[in-house]
Amino acid sequence: MKFCRRELLHFVGAVAALTAGLVAVWAQTYPTRAVTMIVPYAAGGPTDLIARVIAERMREPLGQAIIVENVSGAGGSIGVSRVARAAPDGYTLSIGNNGSNVLNGALDPPPFDLIKDFEPIAKLASNPQVIISRKTVPANNLMELITWLKENQKTVSVGIAGPVATVSAVNFENITSTQFQLVPYRGAAPAIQDLMAGHIDLMIDQLSNAVPQIKAGTVKAYAVAANSRSPAAPEIPTVDEAGLPGFYASLWSGLWAPKGTPHDVISKIDTAVMQALADPTVQKRLADVGQDIVPVEEQSPQALAAYQKAEVEKWWPIAKAANLKGE
Repeated sequence: MKFCRRELLHFVGAVAALTAGLVAVWAQTYPTRAVTMIVPYAAGGPTDLIARVIAERMREPLGQAIIVENVSGAGGSIGVSRVARAAPDGYTLSIGNNGSNVLNGALDPPPFDLIKDFEPIAKLASNPQVIISRKTVPANNLMELITWLKENQKTVSVGIAGPVATVSAVNFENITSTQFQLVPYRGAAPAIQDLMAGHIDLMIDQLSNAVPQIKAGTVKAYAVAANSRSPAAPEIPTVDEAGLPGFYASLWSGLWAPKGTPHDVISKIDTAVMQALADPTVQKRLADVGQDIVPVEEQSPQALAAYQKAEVEKWWPIAKAANLKGE
C-alpha cells in the first residue's frame, strides 16, 4: 500500500499530535507513584539533610512520597551517573551541590555531561565557607593570619575535604600569594578533629560544619567567605570586612532531573520545591545548621541553569590551572 506525500504528512502530523496529547495528559497526572531523590553522598551530611527536609515537605503538593536514597562514591559521580541514566519521567531526581554537579567535571570528568545530560529544576540553599585555624595560631584577625601564613608557608598545612574545599584553598593561595601543603581528608569531621588537636593549621570549611567548634572555642574563626554575615554566626566578619574582598566561596545545592524530562513535570516539581522552601518549619531547620535558602527568584530552572554555567566558568579554570584531580 502506497501513500501519497500529502497523506504521509497528514499521518505523521496525526501521530505527533497524538503523542503530544498523551505526554500532556501524562504530565497532568504526574506523579502516580513515589519519586526517588538520589543523594550522591553518604547519609548525615549537609546535602543529605537538605534532601530529607525538603522531601518531607514536598509530599503534600505532589501527593506522593519522596524517597531519599544515598548513592555515594567517586566524589558524588556515582549517584549523579545513576540519575543521568534514569528514565526521563520525573520519578528519579538528583540533589547535588557544586562539588558533584560542577567541580567533578574538572577534577575527574565523569562519563556524562553535567550540564547537557540534566534538566535543572531549582537551586535550593547555600552554605558559605569560613576560614578557621587551630586555636594556637598567633593571629587574631584575617590580615594577621595572612601575614603569619606568608612567614610560615613552608610548614603550614591546610586540611581539605572534598572538591569545593580543595578549589577554595587553591583560590585562597592565588589571591593571597601564599603556598602551603594541602592535606586531603575523606570528610570534614576528621579534618576538624585534626585541626582541634593541632595536627593541621588551617581549614576553609563549610560554616555549618564549623559553627559548633567555633562557638565552643576549640578553633579560631577569621572570616565568612561571603558578602554578608551569617545568621548562624553573626559575630564572624565577612571577607570584605576582614580585608580580603571578593573571596567568596560556598557549598550550594540544587535539584536536577534526567535530560528529556517533560517541562510540565519539571514545573510541577519546581512548584513543590518552592512551597517546601517557603515553609517556616523548613526554613528554621535549615537556618539552624547555617543553610541559607536562596531567594525565590533563584529557585527556578532557568536560574539554576544560569548559575551552574557561571560556576563552571569561574571554578574550572582555577582547578585546571592547578592541575587538581579527584581524590
